[in-house]
Amino acid sequence: MNRSGARPLRVVQVGAGAMGLAWTRTLAASGDVELVGVADLDTDRAAQAVRAVGVDAEVGASLGELLATEPDAVVNVTIPAAHTAVNVEALFAGLPVLCEKPAAPTLAEALVQAAAAEATGRLLMISQSRRYFAALEAYRSRIAELGPIGLLTTGFYRAPRFGGFRDEMEQPLLVDMAIHAFDAARHLLGAEPVSVGCESWNPPWSWYRGDAAATATFLFEEGTRYVFTGSWCAEGAGTSWNGEWLASGAKGTATWDGEDRVTSSAGGAADVPRGDREQIAGALAEFVAALRAGVEPPGAIAGNVRSLAMVEAAVRSAESGQRVEIDALLERAYRDALSHPVREEIRTRLESWGTATAALPRQRAVTS
Repeated sequence: MNRSGARPLRVVQVGAGAMGLAWTRTLAASGDVELVGVADLDTDRAAQAVRAVGVDAEVGASLGELLATEPDAVVNVTIPAAHTAVNVEALFAGLPVLCEKPAAPTLAEALVQAAAAEATGRLLMISQSRRYFAALEAYRSRIAELGPIGLLTTGFYRAPRFGGFRDEMEQPLLVDMAIHAFDAARHLLGAEPVSVGCESWNPPWSWYRGDAAATATFLFEEGTRYVFTGSWCAEGAGTSWNGEWLASGAKGTATWDGEDRVTSSAGGAADVPRGDREQIAGALAEFVAALRAGVEPPGAIAGNVRSLAMVEAAVRSAESGQRVEIDALLERAYRDALSHPVREEIRTRLESWGTATAALPRQRAVTS
């Protein structure tokens, strides 16, 4: 039993790469769950992950091999291209899923996943782990004190040398990292994006094959502009992994350094203590709490789709040189989703929507 007195949820993790090991450690350390299985196509790697955290968990090459462990839920830490297959398999096996971001490589696949979650009545939550910071919530409260917001900005400058799939992506910054900032912008503003103009490029010293730098300007509801500027080959700069934020509103300005420091011309400055459960531990805690309460958390797949739509819209704008309307993009993705070869239950649910935008919940603003 954990502190709440509830039985820990039995969890199978699928995927044991670098991010997978971080999840294995988090799951093993949590009193809310019991890690009963780890699956990876490389079973030796899965076994190493289990040994590294010292838990008694089964190892297999696939989720299907580990269903005999009788899990209560699945944590999906596979590469994005495998997310849809694993998530759909788990949902139709009756298992809720906590899935690493991004939900899918394409918006159409994310809509297929949302329809699968509806069809099965099981929770599919996307782990936007950088929503889970005490300082982010404090910053959200400070923004709410500023009245109407005219401008929100993020500056993100890092120089990570990952190796692997990120180095080969067409848009490594926008697709793999910027979604965190885009998702946080929706959360902070309590509003939805309308359109975006984006330019991306690859500096000549970059070690990435695709574009490692970008500037995107989003128009949000009520006329707010959100501007993201970032680089993944910014040697010597080094912002927080959350970036540096500034919000300008009718009653003043608020900033967040991406770590602990929040300032506001309306409420002064503060160093916000770290929370007990931040980042992926925070996502896991919200997932477990939602399952126990029988509620849909903000990170549920339908609520996350517009964050992914911001990414796809920014990429399309960068490629075309044209501003992209996000609702129009969602409807094109919806038509694409209807043409995917999917289970009949998923197709029936997709067809019942009529439009994508009608099926997706919207952010709500925080009021002071």
